Amino acid sequence: MEELIEKAIVVAVNLQHDEHFEYGLEELHNLAEALNVEVVGEVTQNLERVTNSHYVGTGKVEEIKNFYEEAGANLVIFNDELTPSQIRNLERDLECKVIDRTMLILDIFARRAKSNEAQMQVELAQLQYMLPRLVGLRASLGRQGGGTGGGFKNRGAGETKLELDRRKIEDQIAKLKRELEQVKYQRETQRKQRKKNAVPVVSLVGYTNAGKSTIMNQLLQKVGQVDSKQVFEKDMLFATLETSVRQIKLPDQKEFLLTDTVGFVSKLPHHLVKAFRSTLEEARDASLLLHVVDVSNAEHRYMMDVTNETLLAVGVEDVPTIYVYNKSDLADMKYPHVASDSIWISAKEGAGLNELLEMIKKRIFADYIVCSMLIPFDRGDLVSYLNEHASVKSTSYEEEGTLVKVELKKSDYDRLQQFVYVED
Repeated sequence: MEELIEKAIVVAVNLQHDEHFEYGLEELHNLAEALNVEVVGEVTQNLERVTNSHYVGTGKVEEIKNFYEEAGANLVIFNDELTPSQIRNLERDLECKVIDRTMLILDIFARRAKSNEAQMQVELAQLQYMLPRLVGLRASLGRQGGGTGGGFKNRGAGETKLELDRRKIEDQIAKLKRELEQVKYQRETQRKQRKKNAVPVVSLVGYTNAGKSTIMNQLLQKVGQVDSKQVFEKDMLFATLETSVRQIKLPDQKEFLLTDTVGFVSKLPHHLVKAFRSTLEEARDASLLLHVVDVSNAEHRYMMDVTNETLLAVGVEDVPTIYVYNKSDLADMKYPHVASDSIWISAKEGAGLNELLEMIKKRIFADYIVCSMLIPFDRGDLVSYLNEHASVKSTSYEEEGTLVKVELKKSDYDRLQQFVYVED
């Protein structure tokens, strides 16, 4: 039996002449495409505010219905999150399946989630979205109840089933929250450990499809760490949901952790933002953010605003940031080009990666200290520690021990201060 291809009409309301309306609509098309839904038409309406009962004006519902039948569609997608009663009224009057932007995004996330944590986060967001919308089913469920008389008899199996479903969902939400708390606790422990080891963390953030995974892979390649560590990259929305953490070890023994976060999109469902909070908080404790921007997109400023707002929503603020304007080759911009805290690159071509690495190093290793240390011969363990964890510029053997000229992080300098050698 061949699979039924979903054909959709998309519906959007332009509220108070929103300047990003066209782009939001284009994004809705892309979201539908990400789920292999064929968009066969669109209906738009300019309104001062949405209609409480149907989201669109009631006259528009008739137009959608006619268009839907003509185009042979089997689904209508709305560009905003609909209330439970709006979904109920629209499904009743259009006599077809209605979904909103939130359901679309949740569905994409559900399909892309690979790790256990991401799957739990998506399921939690889906259940929290569904719970208030169960009430919308009451009318149709109520009809399943037996008996023709009025009164309580009519609260038949349907009503009871609704209560059961509700309780089931509430129990599952509570269970997922407990399990995610556990994962969050493990994450916190890992973060504390990193802090203790004083390994700087650099976090990639940005709009979906801006090229974060490509940059991560290119940086890994730059420092000779390829193959097993590659991160999945593809030109599609939300290609990666997992937080990838990779250790980058530089030739001079300096090292940092590079983490990738889920991409953002406008009108990201707030349940989803809340559910993914612990993943996104990776960026909160970062030493540096790389805000990746697809500069070839005409709406890139808007995308930057959306990213910044989402970061603020999860408590990521006051973290030093480098703005990485990617896809400069497609935007006819000069690249690689550096200006204060911004850099223009083409990650696909690998152009600008050296400059980006230099910018990262300058910011996260600013507190490194260059000094000479005289290590007694019986403390060979310290010499090997420095060879492994610091950049040793020169080594010579004196009567009293090994004299090394070294560049090392401040925490190591403080710990080994007694060996610092100052020439007379």
